[in-house]
Amino acid sequence: MSKEKIGAVMVVGGGVAGMQAALDAANSGYYVYLIERSTSIGGIMSQLDKTFPTNDCSMCIISPKLVEVGRHINIELLTLSEVKDISGEEGNFEVQVTQYPRYVDMNKCIACGLCAQKCPKKTASEYDEKLIKRKAIYLKYPQAVPLKYAIDSEQCIFFKNGRCKACEKFCPTGAVNFDDQKKDLILKVGSVILATGVRAYDPGTHDIYGYGKSPNIVTSLEFERILSASGPFGGHLVRPSDKKEPKKIAWLQCIGSRDTHIGARGYCSSVCCTYAIKEAMLAKEHSKEPLDTAIFYMDIRTHGKDFERYYNRGKNESGIRFIKSKISNIFPVGNTGIQTIRYIDENGRKVDEEFDMVVLSVGLGISNEAIELSKKLGIELDHYNFVSTTSFDPVKTSVPGIAVCGAFESPIDIPTSVVESSAAAGMAGISLSESRWSLTKKEEIPEKIDIRGEPPRIGVFICRCGINIAGVVDVPAVVDFASTLPYVVHAEENMFSCSQDTQDKMTKTIKEKRLNRMVVSACTPKTHEPLFQKTLINAGINKYLFDMANIRNHCSWVHSAEPEAATEKAKELTMMAVAKVALHEPLVEPELEVNQSALVIGGGISGMTAAKTLSGQGYHTYLIEKNEMLGGQARHIHETWRGEDVQQNLNRMIEEIQSDDKIDVYLKSEITKVDGFVGNFKTSIQKDGKEEVIEHGVTIIASGAEELKPDKHLYGHDPRVLTGLELDLKFIKNDDSIKNIKSALFIQCVGSRIEERPYCSKTCCTHSIKNALQLKELNPEMDIFILYRDMRSYGLREDLYRKARGKGILFFRYDVSKELSVDNDREDLRIRFIDSTIKRKIEIRPDLLVLASAIIPPEKNPLAQMYKVTLNDDGFFMEAHVKLRPVDCATDGVFICGLAHAPKPIDESIAQAQAAATRAVTLLAQKTTTMSGTVAHINPLNCSSCGVCVDICPFSAPAFIEKGPFAGKAQINSVLCKGCGLCTASCRSGAIHLKGFDNNQIFSQIFALEKAV
Repeated sequence: MSKEKIGAVMVVGGGVAGMQAALDAANSGYYVYLIERSTSIGGIMSQLDKTFPTNDCSMCIISPKLVEVGRHINIELLTLSEVKDISGEEGNFEVQVTQYPRYVDMNKCIACGLCAQKCPKKTASEYDEKLIKRKAIYLKYPQAVPLKYAIDSEQCIFFKNGRCKACEKFCPTGAVNFDDQKKDLILKVGSVILATGVRAYDPGTHDIYGYGKSPNIVTSLEFERILSASGPFGGHLVRPSDKKEPKKIAWLQCIGSRDTHIGARGYCSSVCCTYAIKEAMLAKEHSKEPLDTAIFYMDIRTHGKDFERYYNRGKNESGIRFIKSKISNIFPVGNTGIQTIRYIDENGRKVDEEFDMVVLSVGLGISNEAIELSKKLGIELDHYNFVSTTSFDPVKTSVPGIAVCGAFESPIDIPTSVVESSAAAGMAGISLSESRWSLTKKEEIPEKIDIRGEPPRIGVFICRCGINIAGVVDVPAVVDFASTLPYVVHAEENMFSCSQDTQDKMTKTIKEKRLNRMVVSACTPKTHEPLFQKTLINAGINKYLFDMANIRNHCSWVHSAEPEAATEKAKELTMMAVAKVALHEPLVEPELEVNQSALVIGGGISGMTAAKTLSGQGYHTYLIEKNEMLGGQARHIHETWRGEDVQQNLNRMIEEIQSDDKIDVYLKSEITKVDGFVGNFKTSIQKDGKEEVIEHGVTIIASGAEELKPDKHLYGHDPRVLTGLELDLKFIKNDDSIKNIKSALFIQCVGSRIEERPYCSKTCCTHSIKNALQLKELNPEMDIFILYRDMRSYGLREDLYRKARGKGILFFRYDVSKELSVDNDREDLRIRFIDSTIKRKIEIRPDLLVLASAIIPPEKNPLAQMYKVTLNDDGFFMEAHVKLRPVDCATDGVFICGLAHAPKPIDESIAQAQAAATRAVTLLAQKTTTMSGTVAHINPLNCSSCGVCVDICPFSAPAFIEKGPFAGKAQINSVLCKGCGLCTASCRSGAIHLKGFDNNQIFSQIFALEKAV
């Protein structure tokens, strides 16, 4: 008889991937041990200044996640810890963990910083990439979780010679403990998730381009710290050598990537092109004088969602120079700190150009510690030491019960890492579903304080945000001003209001000062409002007795050159928030039961994966497909980029779906109507002329996309012209006609990266290379040509590109600004184009022409309106947040995956489907959900029954009362209402009021501002 499975999950690694995996596993009903080797969680993302493609502050994005992990009752955070060994099997692992001494009692440390202030020993700060020094007793970064100091025993004077102990002497709480010992722990868990992250390539190990010889040659991660407001130079763009502002900066791409020389790596690191564009953009914003920025590249690989638009923005709006080149050398210009880059440009000319700074865009790799851990766990690695996975199980390792996510799986960006984290948590949940909630604790919510009848007692907290705000806004002046405002009984400034220690201090202050309302003047409520509302809840105050003033975006950022005006505006915004919050009333959030079934729209690979994941977690799932069979676009694909047989795997998946008792499949079915809300959707489907209503708690949209059928290059007029998928079908059918072809030519970016569709379709370059190699296999003598703009064989796919070149496949970069023509010359296909390198017209006459067509969404997408979700400018479904919630829609209870979200290959579609299902499970597992208290309500006595609110509401919340004394009057269904305010603003009789934004509250802000003026 098998053992009972353990309802606990271990996550190894506390970066953004590990944090997301921990949160999703914990919110799905499992106790989580989060193991982190350093003193605090956050990983590389905590070191970044901003994130692409939105240029949002990285720390501002990650801080709420840090605090959420630190607060979560079912996540046990073990820092300074590492896994030593593991035994057992899936469902029943025994893990040996060593926790190294911190030498600071975490229960006593109040993070006052006095110990570090008094410590005489300085050493290079790893967090700031050794650009400045830290003390031997240190805090990794100001917003660290846990916010507790630690002693570096290798640098501490006492540990070296037995003298000093200054930190112990001056610590006001007696937290320093030099007798602290390492602890050996035995933890029992059912599943393990590896999220060990990456290590940036070190160009100093092989003397790359003079790195280490000049302080003005820096890595991209060092440059992130230079730009960061919390970095060594306070966010001021200066050269490390002389602290002067640079006038010219160069970025060199592919440092340690796409290189087979000793010490380098053959793969593409996927993120470097886009982060170089980001850094160049931000450098221009930081520079007081016009800054010349140049990016030296081989191929620009902006292949992610909205990344091509970002590239175009950098080129056309920011004025970044992009130089396709081969760099031969970098040498200094005397003692000036200036570097000369010698390169061969695209025209073959030798050029020497001087720059004040050079940034090396370093690639991503795997740490030795992660490699050693994999060996201990018996996990198979590939030849680059990434975890070996398959396209159809993208987060499963070779050891059952152990999953992987983030950049330990392959070099990927933050959104993809977060997607894989959710997917990994879902795979852990499938094997442990029978033990859900068996080991978790229940959070005790403090009893709410009844403030009725009390006068407002407002606390105002002004955030410095390092220098993000304080570098422009006079924060002490804003605090002094706020303390004079009506009903304000407490005002203070915080270095980082979103850090965990500040949250704890806020809770304490609310209780001590008996505050019953709170205003935080900081950054955007879009990402931080829930964080501060949770702090109010912890203090026993209704979460709606709160308001935020966004003095970062609206003051310090937009008025960075006008500090006095920015400060005055910050005062006014704070004053308006105080005036409004004084009129706030406690609001009630209705609690609803969640229907324990799910609906998945789309029966392609993504939809089937989502359905299978939900079923595996124990939830009944309805799978809707408009066509007569399952499979979607995968029916037209021969092999994955790894060479896996798609049709064989697809047939297996279909059989599993059709034989699953928990999955009801509806073929040839169309969705006609959607009612309801998160937890209680009602979707009407039509099948064979009959209509059926399906009730479900969550919805996953996996409706897919399709291949563009071109209207150019003789497609549809000459049978020798095919699309990429049409060539795949010939491979699937083992068509003999392609074996005798003597020459073939592929044209990339047909319908992509153009004004009409300014996005990259992501899969096309790799797909063409794969098909070209397949043709070579069939006929080694075949001449094959690929015409491209930028070859985007990103990540581990670079090996295919190298293999293709080795097989004699010829790649021509064509000039997109010049005409590329395809016509018939007698019986020949004739392709003419201008080669970008030699600037000559080239003519090729192939037997077969393959067009790498764009992936396009449907022209009309009624699902968007039915489920109240947004489409982006390209027609793909938009996520709630590109970094934090990449598979969630803004509408609660609706999730997206696969091609419906954006173009992507099979492995990424499957991971995203697993992630969407996991995110859905975090709702289903709770069994109840609360709706927002910020909703509209109608006074029926004032309603004129005009029906404007019914017509204008995008969420169908207002409806007419059919019976009773107010029949014919409008009423609001509060669970459908999203608090957008459209009905309130449109009501002619003033009958509609929006809770939290009522007329008196809005006018109080306006009158407060008028008084200030």
